[in-house]
Amino acid sequence: MNPVIIIPARMASTRLPGKPLAEISGLPMIVHVMNRAVEADLGDVYVACSEREVAQAVESRGGKAILTDPDLPSGTDRIKQALERINHNTEYDVIINVQGDLPTIDPQIIRKSLLPFEDNHIEITTLAAKITDKEEINNPNVVKAVVAWKENSEYGKALYFTRATAPANEGDLYHHIGLYAYRRDALEKFTSLPPSPLEKREKLEQLRALENNITIGVVRVDTIPFGVDTQEDLAKARSLLGG
Repeated sequence: MNPVIIIPARMASTRLPGKPLAEISGLPMIVHVMNRAVEADLGDVYVACSEREVAQAVESRGGKAILTDPDLPSGTDRIKQALERINHNTEYDVIINVQGDLPTIDPQIIRKSLLPFEDNHIEITTLAAKITDKEEINNPNVVKAVVAWKENSEYGKALYFTRATAPANEGDLYHHIGLYAYRRDALEKFTSLPPSPLEKREKLEQLRALENNITIGVVRVDTIPFGVDTQEDLAKARSLLGG
């Protein structure tokens, strides 16, 4: 495989405006995410952003940024356009979408996202961790991944994603982690499709793939990356990263 990591970033966050440039331990948050992606050591890393100030923050610290249209509807559309605009002789065959608000993400789980691609039938991959906090079980903000786990393996096939508590009865539940890796043709197909009925009902973009018979592999990981969505989250990130 010849992967590329693309990190979508946007300044117009509803709950935390200017989030990519929020300073954590002397660096903008987007630079922390970029550094974790570089540490995954999988290949080229780009930040896809629509604002020149974000691009400048990335480039001034040795990173690579691609400007994208500000009116794109989602981060997935942003990475697709960035891929089209990257002037590179290499033909990337896997695109990893790392969210731009995960400054403490473990580079190893980025690497693990590629594991299901050993199965040629898997077109998109993502991550999930076993729920250990009982408060998450009935929390609709915690998306559950319903997975047919492959025997003696760290991954399985996604059957559904939901804000409800599923599957029913006794057994482990899994917290979905919104990091994705796409085979190139799957990304192109996915972004060409209109939002699907279940996607709109659950407000979960990945259901568009399942409703259109695009196969998603899910990797089981031990930790849930800490995401920054609010001022309180930002304060915690600053504490975790030392300032």
